[in-house]
Amino acid sequence: MPRQFFVGGNFKMNGVADSIKSIVKNLNDAKRDPTTEVVVSPPSLYLTLVRELADPSVGVSAQNVYDKPNGAFTGELSVEQLKDAKIGWTLVGHSERRVLLREDDDFVARKTKAAIDGGLSVIVCIGESLEEREANKTIEVVTRQLDAVAKLLSEDQWAKVVIAYEPIWAIGTGKVATTAQAQEVHASIRQWLQKISPSVADNTRVIYGGSVSEKNCRELAKENDVDGFLVGGASLKPAFVDIINARI
Repeated sequence: MPRQFFVGGNFKMNGVADSIKSIVKNLNDAKRDPTTEVVVSPPSLYLTLVRELADPSVGVSAQNVYDKPNGAFTGELSVEQLKDAKIGWTLVGHSERRVLLREDDDFVARKTKAAIDGGLSVIVCIGESLEEREANKTIEVVTRQLDAVAKLLSEDQWAKVVIAYEPIWAIGTGKVATTAQAQEVHASIRQWLQKISPSVADNTRVIYGGSVSEKNCRELAKENDVDGFLVGGASLKPAFVDIINARI
């Protein structure tokens, strides 16, 4: 079966109750491609609000999760708490957390493992800096980030993973990887997945993030190994629906 197209919306630290209600209402009312899986990731304060208001066809994701089940970890969210709130997904490894909060590959991998063990699906974010891109280290960087995850997951657990390739130099900058650049990296990730198994390589969705908009999504969506998008700023706008419908 072909991989189901996937579009995630990462609200980051944006929005208050009224604006987030408006975003959800727009999603609920819109004519969305029924073959596209949609998952939105609001700030943690509004996770339960979004889950209550969003159509059941819209998944809801945390923006982060901790790797321990409970304890004295001020400000963190546990897998059990997310499950209790009927949240089915979490992001891990977003470059803003890797860069600003110094989260390393092993920590991201432990969070991925904890989330999947606890019953969540995970969007694992990977990507290179501009300096790494210019030094031709893109594939080295993204495979290193994925190697850390692969050490901890069993083959069957990859069914709960969506890989989001987000070049750091393209996030929130207005710069976008060309369709050829995106396809090249996605194809390399697909080849890397072969070492786990051909089935994992065929079935794991690899999505692109980095200044995705309604203007560039259709060309990117034509690439064989681009299975969807992780959308930042544009997910806060009505145009998010256009991105969801990129393959119509």
